[in-house]
Amino acid sequence: MKRVLSFSVVVITLFLGFNSIAQESSNKKVVLITLDGLRWQELFSGADPLLIANKEYVGDTTDLKNGFWRDSPKERREVLFPFLWKEVVQMGQIHGNRNLGSKVDLINKMWFSYPGYNEILSGIADDKRIDSNDKINNPNKTILEIANQDLRYKGKVAAFASWDVFPYIVNEERSGVPVNAGFELAEGGDLTQREQFLNELQPTVPSPWSTVRLDAFTHHYAIEHMKKNHPELVYIAYGETDDFAHGGHYDAYLKSANTTDAFIKQLWNFTQQDPFYKGNTVFIISTDHGRGAINLSTWTGHGSDVKDAGSVWLIMFGSGVKAEGEVSTEEQLYSNQIAPTVLQQLKLTEMANGMTGKALLKDN
Repeated sequence: MKRVLSFSVVVITLFLGFNSIAQESSNKKVVLITLDGLRWQELFSGADPLLIANKEYVGDTTDLKNGFWRDSPKERREVLFPFLWKEVVQMGQIHGNRNLGSKVDLINKMWFSYPGYNEILSGIADDKRIDSNDKINNPNKTILEIANQDLRYKGKVAAFASWDVFPYIVNEERSGVPVNAGFELAEGGDLTQREQFLNELQPTVPSPWSTVRLDAFTHHYAIEHMKKNHPELVYIAYGETDDFAHGGHYDAYLKSANTTDAFIKQLWNFTQQDPFYKGNTVFIISTDHGRGAINLSTWTGHGSDVKDAGSVWLIMFGSGVKAEGEVSTEEQLYSNQIAPTVLQQLKLTEMANGMTGKALLKDN
């Protein structure tokens, strides 16, 4: 009798466990990604003809042209971002080609990183309080914090970033959202072999910058965490493109953008193979600011005094996203619409207090 009873308890426990997992997996998952300072010009037209052979900004012009130069803008963008322009364009939406009338702009007037990330993550432009890139805890609540305070998503939110200011942008201390950023290592007593390897490798690989690590570490820490812990809202902030641009290295800027395209493809393929994410995950990708374009010498910089630096772009694909491809009709979108869109997908719309931007996707 005891054996039968014990067997029944085991069966009921397993059933309840599987049912709990099923309910948890029914929630929409969101992967939010940013590429720091990537211009809309490269996204929609590929390598810039005025920069790719400019020896002031390119070391080996022949090598770079072999890799990324093609006769037409369409061919150039496909070779630079093959995943975005051969696969994502078929299943999602790509906004921001100003040559076709599609505009995406920042609301904030600072046009540099911290204000841009705050706008994306909080849905609010806060030029009075966020007017520098200083390591000051964000006074605004981000969507990561909002989700982490909800019982449905508590402990299921995570952020990974190359720039070491992100723990302050997310306000890790107040929000309780784990942020692996800068040169931080993976923590915990259950590290995978790959996380242990990354922890050993990262300190031995010099970064060109004191505050930004190489994106490969950010990417692989993120995907390992997703495999192991299955967060329902994950934010990944790649940083190399902006820093290579600031340094005037157009060759590295292009190569980094191309590598990030491959990273995004790897993330997408993983989510479509993992039962937790498959068929129920939406990707939202954008940038924190644009860069100069009118004057050739201004492409390395941005800020309120640089024309076109407030012009950005937006990509969405995955579960529930209508396949519209490259948007070619006149429209005006803003970065402050990203936060309410994420909350809408997580069914946390009622928490969008103070956000004036309109969600971009339909309700689940």
